[in-house]
Amino acid sequence: MEFKIIHIPETDSTNRYLRELKAEGDVLVQTDYQTAGRGCGTNRWESERGQNLLFSLLIHPKQVPASKQFLISMVTANSISKVVSKYVENVSVKWPNDIYVGDRKICGILIQNTLQGGTIKDSVIGVGLNVNQLCFVSDAPNPVSLANLTGRTFGREQLLHELLEAFEAEWADSEGVRARYLAQLYRRKGFFRYRDAYGEFVAELVTVEDDGHLVLRCVDGYTHRYAFKEVQFII
Repeated sequence: MEFKIIHIPETDSTNRYLRELKAEGDVLVQTDYQTAGRGCGTNRWESERGQNLLFSLLIHPKQVPASKQFLISMVTANSISKVVSKYVENVSVKWPNDIYVGDRKICGILIQNTLQGGTIKDSVIGVGLNVNQLCFVSDAPNPVSLANLTGRTFGREQLLHELLEAFEAEWADSEGVRARYLAQLYRRKGFFRYRDAYGEFVAELVTVEDDGHLVLRCVDGYTHRYAFKEVQFII
């Protein structure tokens, strides 16, 4: 992939910027500050100006059928997890694509796909990686940064270069993407507490299906299949 890289000092949202850019090729937009950065759903993403990596990628994965669009989520999560694991231990992917260190969130990913017929026309991948921020003041329950964990500061441009290299390598080995994703899932072994529309329960993680659904097995042996936002991890 040959990304055209655009740096803007400030924007409301790098995902929104890329969607309106309507570029033909692969583009990366990076910013120092987002005034309306989004997480999944209605969540906001807190980031101190100039301290973290905030960027979005525009790619055109025409070879990926719409039914397999979760592949993009797995590729992205695997790539970021690989880079973060170079600097800290106990890194995992919390379904569907948050990057965790222990029980704390270090990176959020927001993917917005545009479909055309049975394939993906383009995909905008927004990434917020906590790098050098030391204090988090929002009501987010468990944020952490590389600087928090290591006691050192990091060059954001070098990290971005490493992330792009990892992303391209992950695409090049797409046959193994799902296995790598499943192997590093948060809470992949053991029983833990969850909450769905019917209340709290205890279950173990069985798998994540090709289409992205999470499968949990309760202590009574029954399995349940969840789409995104239908179940909550209790941490």
